[in-house]
Amino acid sequence: MRVTVAAVGRMKAGPERELAQRYLDRLAKTGGAVGLDYAGLIEEAESRAGTAPERKRDEAARLTAALPDKTAIVLLDETGKTFSSPDFAARLGTLRDEGTRDLAVLIGGPDGLDPELKRQARLVVAFGAMTWPHQIVRILLAEQLYRAVTILSGHPYHRV
Repeated sequence: MRVTVAAVGRMKAGPERELAQRYLDRLAKTGGAVGLDYAGLIEEAESRAGTAPERKRDEAARLTAALPDKTAIVLLDETGKTFSSPDFAARLGTLRDEGTRDLAVLIGGPDGLDPELKRQARLVVAFGAMTWPHQIVRILLAEQLYRAVTILSGHPYHRV
């Protein structure tokens, strides 16, 4: 299963970007062994539309247009479900085992994600009820994707 991270906003050069990239590089190097191939990062600029609903629709349209047809969507949203790392890994493993070819994890902009995307999503995940800065969310996601690979492979990186 090819895994893409698609985000509204671009990370500037600096330690946050380097840390997120470190985990994405680890994912790219190790994910293939468990059938989770890192397909890359898509960054879309924040919309300049006049209202929040218009911005959400515009950003959703641009994010989904950049994805392959029939891509399964996982959303990061504060209203989503919280998972333990092993449960998140298991969900990714289930999607892979069901024959999902392409999976995209979407990170919204400051206004959040379009409600229509939530209806289309296979999974809506929250990293807790708090709101996190975009840069930290990218780091958390990159690390959890890498951690999922290590859990699925039985690697000792994740210790219980």
